[in-house]
Amino acid sequence: MTQGSQRELRFGISITPYAEAYPAVVEQVLAAERGRLDLVGIQDHPYQRRFLDTFSLIGDLLARTSTLRFFPDVASLPMRPPTMMAKAAASLDVMSGGRFELGIGAGTFWDAVAGMGGVVRGAGERGDALEEAIRLIRAALDIGTERAIVRGPGPHYPIPGYPAGPPPAHRVEVWVGAMAPKALELIGRLADGWVPGGGISQIAEFPRLNARVDDAARAAGRDPGAIRRILNLSGAITAGPRGEDPLDGPVDQWVDSIAGWATDLGVDSFVFWPPDTGTDQIERFAGEVVPRVRERVLAASRN
Repeated sequence: MTQGSQRELRFGISITPYAEAYPAVVEQVLAAERGRLDLVGIQDHPYQRRFLDTFSLIGDLLARTSTLRFFPDVASLPMRPPTMMAKAAASLDVMSGGRFELGIGAGTFWDAVAGMGGVVRGAGERGDALEEAIRLIRAALDIGTERAIVRGPGPHYPIPGYPAGPPPAHRVEVWVGAMAPKALELIGRLADGWVPGGGISQIAEFPRLNARVDDAARAAGRDPGAIRRILNLSGAITAGPRGEDPLDGPVDQWVDSIAGWATDLGVDSFVFWPPDTGTDQIERFAGEVVPRVRERVLAASRN
């Protein structure tokens, strides 16, 4: 999928869960809701002593908002067993009326994971463990109102059998943060969305990486257009001339870059990581950039 997207465009922010900046974090999220943004992502690094727990923070922020959707950007599988991750996802979705999606990753910062007692897996087994986890999570989240037993033979997550629940309020999507070839193929086969590692830093490689996801989806009998592409954006909206980086410059530069990625690369969700803990950049993104991107992409779709 190299042109356009079948999915509605979504825009949001990612906030850094600094404990000392908690009041500012709340204000940033409320600014995003006032600006009618769609998403809030929160990175998940439990071993970072300065960070609040991501899932606890999402629960708090869901209770303070009414329209924003939240997702971990992305949850650390080595620190969170898949059955418990599914339980948390279903619980947050029920309590918020269907405003939670699950971002998940195979893991990083392995020394820190080991130091906190997490499971450290070798490079050769991380992909298999991720696939096993996704299948368990999907089974737990896809239950209906009837009693359903989730089981898994392992080897990474042997689950003898437990009654999954509660049923989520909507079909919680599983978005995978990854860049490795096998992980991209896994996304094409099983996942609902792709969160490219490194955000826009490897944007030149996206046509090739997108093709790997698409090919795997088709081979599995899936529609590649049904898989979301969620891109993390870093940069600063300025009043000066255009900068060298795609997203360091005035509003026109942001609109040109983001609209191009939507129409040419099929990216449908854009998550802005503001450069500070204030609300000014978020307000400019929501009020000046997002409406113009929507207009540009809509006009392109009509041509």
